[in-house]
Amino acid sequence: MTIEYIRYRITDPERRAAFEKAYAAAAEQLDAAPQCLGYDLAHGVEEPERYILRIEWTSVEDHLKGFRGGPLFGPFLASVRPYIDDIEEMKHYARTAVTSVRE
Repeated sequence: MTIEYIRYRITDPERRAAFEKAYAAAAEQLDAAPQCLGYDLAHGVEEPERYILRIEWTSVEDHLKGFRGGPLFGPFLASVRPYIDDIEEMKHYARTAVTSVRE
């Protein structure tokens, strides 16, 4: 499994609401993608202009060739395209042994 983190900085409060709506629409494509294991979009508390999107992919190759090369990527990108210039980081990461999950 690979985790993709995308950090956004959106300074205009009106654009933030539209950004969240855009990702709600884009999430339909993630839900339909067999390469996507899960995702969440977090909003900064101390710095409300900051967002972090975390997507779990089956692998980097499945993300880049499977999802991006498949039919779901076009509609996904169309939803979030207005926010591409707001990206500060878009990278893949691997988990370490330091982890805990509580519900």
